Amino acid sequence: MSKETKYTEDNIRSLDWKEHIRMRPGMYIGKLGDGSSADDGIYILVKEVLDNSIDEYVMGTGKTIEISIQGDKVIVRDYGRGIPLGKVVDVVSKMNTGGKYDSRAFKKSVGLNGVGTKAVNALSTFFRVESTRDGKSASAEFEKGNLINQDTLEETSRRRGTKVSFVPDNTIFKNYKYRAEYVVKMLKNYVYLNPGLTIIFNGEKYFSENGLKDLLSDTIAQDDRLYDIIHLQGDDIEIAITHSRTQYSEEYHSFVNGQHTTQGGTHQAAFREAIVKTIREFYGKSYEASDIRKSIVSAISIKVMEPVFESQTKTKLGSTEMGGDLPTVRTYINDFVKNKLDNFLHKNSDTAESLQRKILQAERERKDLSGIRKLAKERAKKASLHNKKLRDCRVHLTDSKKDRNLESTLFITEGDSASGSITKSRDVNTQAVFSLRGKPLNCYNMSKKIVYENEEFNLLQAALNIEESLEDLRYNNIVIATDADVDGMHIRLLLITFFLQFFPEVIKEGHLYILQTPLFRVRNKKETIYCYSEQERKDAITKLSGKPEITRFKGLGEISPDEFVHFIGDDIRLDPVMLDKEKPIEELLSFYMGKNTPQRQEFIINNLKVELDTIEEEK
Repeated sequence: MSKETKYTEDNIRSLDWKEHIRMRPGMYIGKLGDGSSADDGIYILVKEVLDNSIDEYVMGTGKTIEISIQGDKVIVRDYGRGIPLGKVVDVVSKMNTGGKYDSRAFKKSVGLNGVGTKAVNALSTFFRVESTRDGKSASAEFEKGNLINQDTLEETSRRRGTKVSFVPDNTIFKNYKYRAEYVVKMLKNYVYLNPGLTIIFNGEKYFSENGLKDLLSDTIAQDDRLYDIIHLQGDDIEIAITHSRTQYSEEYHSFVNGQHTTQGGTHQAAFREAIVKTIREFYGKSYEASDIRKSIVSAISIKVMEPVFESQTKTKLGSTEMGGDLPTVRTYINDFVKNKLDNFLHKNSDTAESLQRKILQAERERKDLSGIRKLAKERAKKASLHNKKLRDCRVHLTDSKKDRNLESTLFITEGDSASGSITKSRDVNTQAVFSLRGKPLNCYNMSKKIVYENEEFNLLQAALNIEESLEDLRYNNIVIATDADVDGMHIRLLLITFFLQFFPEVIKEGHLYILQTPLFRVRNKKETIYCYSEQERKDAITKLSGKPEITRFKGLGEISPDEFVHFIGDDIRLDPVMLDKEKPIEELLSFYMGKNTPQRQEFIINNLKVELDTIEEEK
């Protein structure tokens, strides 16, 4: 019988604000990460500071925000009212302190609970806040939340506003690196939601005149739009809608009080419902909801009094009320869409006709596929019960049982040895493994029918649960884990083609990654260094001196589970798969996966020459 553990007053601890944030950072900023994912903590830190500057603009001051990220240092400067000078220290270091508790000052604010900048402060090795107003300034510097310097009031000729500088703590955010693409996407969303606001990032200016219409213009190429973007606005709501000619699934961009709700919520659910209801009534037909929404690309932004989000990172709206004298979120959105969209379709017959043709086409395709889909679903269900193609993880949802777990990951591997190594090394709570059998089919230019007829694609689609909408995605991170050789590269390309062809929003929303694993192991009796490039191998040999043992990993299966655990654990290296917004998806697929063309041959030859020249220089 085990000895009873003592439980006394000595077991009870009281943590101050900064200790609690540093011990439980996930409660405040979601997952940590290294910057390879758009929802990693280092971007949430930027967002938390930016939200305060955005609120100043919303309140009618500060039309320009300047942001600089150089290496690991972030600087955000706005020209709003400036923090009241006597409260500069308090608002960044005392919990439950801030102007947003006063509804007269911030009626429809992005940040509500006064936690954001405190979290940034506590999780930074350097944090400085400076406020200027009424010809005077005050500043304070902190280290890991501890005040180390405070300047008294001084006269200044600088423009009013607030400047925050910080450096994230690299003991919490390990091996982190800011990726400009993620920052730019965040900033673009801010300007789409705040027409008239200018954000300058590292000297580059971002500005929007047409709000969510500009967002969709940047999201879907004009040639791929079935009809011109429908853009409708109200006092506390804005929507933009079009349908894609080539995309299969639904794509939504939703926002609340300027916050990008990447996991939707009550407003997005109401929007999807309102579109179906309005279109059915307009045409007088009981069309299937999936036929109406198939290929839709849309955006919605609403403003709510004191919104309730389902996490500190505010990725999903939980509020059912608009606040004040307004009706519920569902009723408000339904009434707006019914009125405005119905009027628009009556006034724009060409758009209405194009939309109806699209719905009828979707209906025909659904009926043609109905038998195949039913059989495919039965096969997928049977496969998940009786084979080991998918080795699932235990947790897909957060504790709320409503949100997708930000840490949930599906590794897509090829071959028994590679999948075996990952399976033995993985965290069974959050990491799942899907094992491919051989190379996937090149599905470029094929119809959705192939997804159901091809066993690999059908089972992968079922494992991800993305047939109808990205909202249902079971894993936050989808990681392609293949060997770093020609065959492995080819498999990567074929899988990326699958997602681009049928589920491009998986890539657009930043869910697809490539796993980086070491090419070499260099070790002596005292130390082991894993190298991801030829240069790292040379550096490791120099560091260890003498004649260290050098192993070249030819494939994932050659890495033992004991070693693999390092490469998919805290030190995991992921390269996000990103789309070049300047090139339409169809153009990318045609160039890389279509029939051989002189242009592609020239591209391969030129890039091969550059690679050979680089190798020769290294020698």
